[in-house]
Amino acid sequence: MADLTDLAVIREVLTRHGFSFSKALGQNFLVNPAVCPEMADRCGADKETGVLEIGPGLGVLTKELALRAKKVVSVELDKRLLPVLDETMQAFDNVTVVNADILEADLSALFAEHFAGLRVVVCANLPYYITSPVLLRLLESDLPIAAITVMVQKEVAQRLCAKPGTKTAGALTVMADYYAEARRLFDVSKGSFYPAPQVDSAVIQLMMRPAPAVAVDSSERFFRLVKAAFSQKRKTLVNAVSSTLHLSKQTVLDALQGSGLPEAVRAEALTTAQFGELYHALQARGALIA
Repeated sequence: MADLTDLAVIREVLTRHGFSFSKALGQNFLVNPAVCPEMADRCGADKETGVLEIGPGLGVLTKELALRAKKVVSVELDKRLLPVLDETMQAFDNVTVVNADILEADLSALFAEHFAGLRVVVCANLPYYITSPVLLRLLESDLPIAAITVMVQKEVAQRLCAKPGTKTAGALTVMADYYAEARRLFDVSKGSFYPAPQVDSAVIQLMMRPAPAVAVDSSERFFRLVKAAFSQKRKTLVNAVSSTLHLSKQTVLDALQGSGLPEAVRAEALTTAQFGELYHALQARGALIA
């Protein structure tokens, strides 16, 4: 099988198929030969596992996953890459390429069709422009996913893997922590890609929790509170939440006091558990988070 990290091979294959890179789709193909084997090793794939991959590109990571997993389903949006993947993945009978938008695909049907009876993990080099929506869709999907191992922009990795209650934390930190335990596995320089992006990357892993970190009656309303709290980071939490959610300042102040939090607290100072306490305190005071 041709070396899909060799620039000469890449250019020959792409030229033969008349393929040109799309900036709109955030296409940057991995050419560092060490990265994909390590990702595949650390994602938890084995012969009892099904792997969902998003944006396979030329199939560099797909190949490594296919060597380790029982089944690999790669979801690719760009139709122009389908004949390329037919060629590069022809040696593997355990790879299925699905032409779909991961943000719109029926994931429940996909899992039922391809992963019945298998432990499932996600492993992907995510396009930067859809990182957050894809991760949130997977986290909120209620699908039987054991772990999500993805390459993302380094800055996003820092935010996702920050500890809630620290200055680096943001709304995405708390939302990820609600569903999973996040850890940063290793960094990947921009020179590892062709064409090279403007920023460095990092591979992170989200180990899914058996149950959410806090018990709330609506994750959707809980996340509205979290997003509101971080929406105006220069303001105190009471000002950000009251103005964004159209609640009275006194109600929010009372809820903070009921949660044992100071009135001048800012969103980044709260842990996920404290956000849960604040949510319940607002509910107890009749505050509607709509």
